[in-house]
Amino acid sequence: MHQPLTPSGAVLTSFSLVIFPGLEGETRRYRQFCDLPSSRYSLRVRGHGKEPKKMSVEKAYDPSDPSFKFVDRPDEIDPLQDESCRAEMSCGHAVTPGSLTGWCRSLLSQGQFKFTCPALQPDGKKCGAEWSYQEVRRFALLTAEEMDHFEKELARIVAAKFKACPGCKTYVERQALDNLCFRCTICKESGKPTMQFCWQCLRPWKGRAPRSDRCDNDKCSDKVLELLKRCDTMTLSKVPGVGPCPSVRACPKCGIKVEHDKKACKNILCPRCKVEFCFVCLKLKKKCCETSSSYTACSSGIAPRQTAIPTWN
Repeated sequence: MHQPLTPSGAVLTSFSLVIFPGLEGETRRYRQFCDLPSSRYSLRVRGHGKEPKKMSVEKAYDPSDPSFKFVDRPDEIDPLQDESCRAEMSCGHAVTPGSLTGWCRSLLSQGQFKFTCPALQPDGKKCGAEWSYQEVRRFALLTAEEMDHFEKELARIVAAKFKACPGCKTYVERQALDNLCFRCTICKESGKPTMQFCWQCLRPWKGRAPRSDRCDNDKCSDKVLELLKRCDTMTLSKVPGVGPCPSVRACPKCGIKVEHDKKACKNILCPRCKVEFCFVCLKLKKKCCETSSSYTACSSGIAPRQTAIPTWN
């Protein structure tokens, strides 16, 4: 077998392996090149036995940058990281830009908008200190493309939990994600009439409560739910015996909107919560495959169009 080469022709000589929580399907290998001691390249390999899909130069701190406090300790997110510079975060733990970027990406993929330190303390407990996005952005050396991804994901996650009360205009957080009827306690504390409004259309609440789909105001609707109800149908050419099913589904665990590429088996991996489920019957893959295979019709048939979106707490 020939040894793999870098774009410049250098031979890959060593590697370390790290798998981030929530990104178990993505394996990052960091290899050092024999004739480029100061450089690192990153190979991202999806699954097992597949060829690398992407190669990029790994980020590293400039040792002469006085804005960072460099420490002579292992990377405390990924102890297998190389011997490049490690910087100390506000909580006192050491990181490298690559490990910090990977960890924070994994948190976003799980729907978390707070960046917390996973390093272990001497007592074996996780640090748990919260880092601001500004700190993460600086210490992870985020590229323009990465900043765009992080900020869009943060906006999407936060929008689901925080909105401005139509009464007092204060941003409030919704704890019961399966109930659109929200009562603002800040209005009550300020002596104003308590505002009970619809989290979806932001108008005074009408109708019975609690409800997770809509209130009784005209034109109050969830655009994703409307898409689930009205999307086109599709067939899976690789799964004989399965008739047309909706082309858009909501993940049965976290509720994110997903589509099938129509090219393989009936199962699909959720890009956010990493759960694998059957696109046809909407059962988790393990449950569905108890009575059928990935390429045969489901014993329970095709699940109807979804009329509610699962809530991921």
